[in-house]
Amino acid sequence: MPVAVRSFAKINVGLEIGPRRADGFHPLRTLYQTVALHDRLRLDLARGTGIEIRCKDKRVPGDESNTCWRMAERAMKALKARGRVVIHLDKALPLQGGLGGASSNAVATLLAIERLFGKQLAPEERLRLAADVGSDLPLFLVGGTVLGVGRGEEVYPLEDLPALDCVVVTPEIGVSTPQAFADWDAKSQGAGSRGQGVGKLTAESDRLNGFSRAVFAWLSGSSTGVPAQSSGNRAEALLLDLVRAGIENDFERVVFPQHSELCAVKRALEREGAVYASLSGSGSSLYGFFKSAELAKKAATRLSAEGMRAVATKTLRRREYWKRLWE
Repeated sequence: MPVAVRSFAKINVGLEIGPRRADGFHPLRTLYQTVALHDRLRLDLARGTGIEIRCKDKRVPGDESNTCWRMAERAMKALKARGRVVIHLDKALPLQGGLGGASSNAVATLLAIERLFGKQLAPEERLRLAADVGSDLPLFLVGGTVLGVGRGEEVYPLEDLPALDCVVVTPEIGVSTPQAFADWDAKSQGAGSRGQGVGKLTAESDRLNGFSRAVFAWLSGSSTGVPAQSSGNRAEALLLDLVRAGIENDFERVVFPQHSELCAVKRALEREGAVYASLSGSGSSLYGFFKSAELAKKAATRLSAEGMRAVATKTLRRREYWKRLWE
């Protein structure tokens, strides 16, 4: 019996990049938030052995370079499952868009394979497989509002934000995450010539800790005095607090100079009334939070009329994420 599953996107509410480690990775601090935009996957079990990926988008690889392929291989080995798995992938999320599409696809594949074979991995085994395939996969095993640290693969569920209305814009260009990190390193090395050694490392550590403090202040409502547990105007207060907290995405510092059109999209979102606008991940997608669904829809319509690929959507809380996962 085929298994159908949705593969939801994420946005990053702030992202701080630490200095490159000895293993080549960078320590990160970020707040992941799942949103309602999604791809669709259908998995079938056929005779024979192996993995097959079918997708109408020819840019999607059909070999082991595809995260779905790599996850399927690992999941079947862990489950001691045999057969030929055919993965039908209906892409709506952009490639290299900063919305975590490939990572979400891989986690959806893992969950669908469990259902397809009627077996289930332990939660810690799921997380291990996810982190093995990619840094931001584990967040999709949590959903909702998630703190990401380490390379982004260490995830901690936070109390869910209220559902927030947003507009996501997905430009045609793609941004290479490895190149964005390389540009960040080059920028940091330039700054490092003015602050070498222990002082520089301390400054980088202070930046990461500063991000954590800013996120805590935002989520606790310390600047507006609206407690996190309250309802009513909590969503609007959160948006105002987000601006006051000064939470930013470090990738904007290196991606915008390379792609000025992305900076223009951020300004367009702000012009249309976004209380807060940001690059998601390393891009190229951007998003803006709006005070109401009506304002978000109007903004998306106007931006679309200007030739942008803009869509109004909502953030997805954890319970709804898991409820809507299955077709």
